[in-house]
Amino acid sequence: MTTKTTLVPAEELVKKNDVRFPNESGEYRQARDTLMAEEIELRRHIWRVGEMRRALPPGGEVAKGYRFVGEHGEVGLEELFGDHDTLVVYSMMYGPQRQEGCPMCTSQLSAWDGEVPHLEQRIALIVVARSPHERIAAYGRERGWKNLKLYSDPSGDFTEDFVGGRDADMPAYTVFTRKDGVIRHFYSSEGNMEMADPGQDPHNAPDMNPLWIILDTTPEGRGTDWYPRLEYED
Repeated sequence: MTTKTTLVPAEELVKKNDVRFPNESGEYRQARDTLMAEEIELRRHIWRVGEMRRALPPGGEVAKGYRFVGEHGEVGLEELFGDHDTLVVYSMMYGPQRQEGCPMCTSQLSAWDGEVPHLEQRIALIVVARSPHERIAAYGRERGWKNLKLYSDPSGDFTEDFVGGRDADMPAYTVFTRKDGVIRHFYSSEGNMEMADPGQDPHNAPDMNPLWIILDTTPEGRGTDWYPRLEYED
């Protein structure tokens, strides 16, 4: 039997906040308290969405024998789980048609690289691209990645089924589970420009790149005409 917890209304929790900053006005404090109530509701909504995600019915069984090429040669999807029952695959925009890796993918993966040792306490995580492994590995070294495990999808079979075309130039985030020797698709981020709100990209919710989370706390916000670059002038 599931016991439903009754939560204290956000407005009541805000009354417990005694934080004040030098020279703030009453107008600022009132607006900040209103914002805090929304932040509490957002925190709760993120948790509810996570519960819904975890409660998804079993996804489709993986029937194909997908093959990848990594640092130690060719491997199958099952081998990528290691000792874990969950595998996260990030498909990066870095196919042979690209001169350089996608700046957005690169920014996100650079942020993830330091978290890999922590994530691997609970899950397996790999990065896949359509370029030859040697090219992907060289790019990882160039960007200073030390922990991400990089693989090539040489046939394009995996990319076609889980990204959107054999040579699809788009990112994808895919989660697989393994239970009793059966691998199933569990979750993928889904979205396209037709699903975006006015003036916004169809970004994940919550965002998986801390770049955007930090900018969301600033007066300038994300902006509508700025994206990360691979290099910046000093």
